Amino acid sequence: MDTDLTAAYERCRELHRRHGRTYYLATRLLPAWKRRHVHALYGFTRFADEIVDRTEDLPPAERAARLEEWSARFVAGLHGASVDDPLLPAVLHTIAVFDLDRGDFASFLRSMTMDLTVTSYPTYDDLLDYMEGSAAVIGTMMLPILGSSDPAAAREPARQLGFAFQLTNFIRDVAEDLDRGRTYLPDEDLARFDVTREDLLAARAAGRATPRLRELIEYEVTRAQAHYEAAAPGIPLLAPASQACMRTAYALYGGILDEVAAQDFDVFTRRALVPRRRRMAVAARALLSPAGAPVRVPGPALQPVLVA
Repeated sequence: MDTDLTAAYERCRELHRRHGRTYYLATRLLPAWKRRHVHALYGFTRFADEIVDRTEDLPPAERAARLEEWSARFVAGLHGASVDDPLLPAVLHTIAVFDLDRGDFASFLRSMTMDLTVTSYPTYDDLLDYMEGSAAVIGTMMLPILGSSDPAAAREPARQLGFAFQLTNFIRDVAEDLDRGRTYLPDEDLARFDVTREDLLAARAAGRATPRLRELIEYEVTRAQAHYEAAAPGIPLLAPASQACMRTAYALYGGILDEVAAQDFDVFTRRALVPRRRRMAVAARALLSPAGAPVRVPGPALQPVLVA
């Protein structure tokens, strides 16, 4: 492997280590040869996200131009052009090695573009349309790397796991997203619980949730659980060497829902985090779990909520 490609993979690994601690821990349970490819996908998605979210001081048009320019370099690389970029060579190499679906990457970049202008979502279907690119396609990108005994059967659970992880992040990060001027809780859900955007901002300022806000968050937790439940059958279908990684990721991301429930669904008092001791115990259990064993749906007792 040439020096530039090695450096690109290392750049992606460092982004993953610094910003994706939960998933980075899980990735360490993969066979060594697979890890760099997972780092490459994380680095690609993280770098695009940083163009969108870490440049708030720039005018929207300039942020859009930066994302478009970087996306154009990526597309040129897909068509064989030489790419001068610190991490794209790793992503392009991973796509070539596993013949990943280029459409998934186009869908992802579309959702990143939406984040430049869309600040809220009227319905859950609207949010699902956004998450199709920001989350579901991450699952289908990962599937060829993880390997599966039945890729066709594992595809929809992989998509659902992307939805589950993304919605978990939205629940945990309500306050942070408000600081960026965005709300990922659908407007129709706010109305269902008689909550306004002003109520969210007031809770952010006060550092605590009202009873109606806690009911809203409990509802969103239940909705996320439905995605975890739909994703669960896919993990035993993965290649045995990949199952410990995804059992760990599933349990740790799901553990955030457990933490949200433990703090009475108040995501404004503190950021829900899985304690380090529990993270290590989860990883150890995943390593000891036999291939094909089922996974536990996280959070409080599951209530019937449609996933779409």
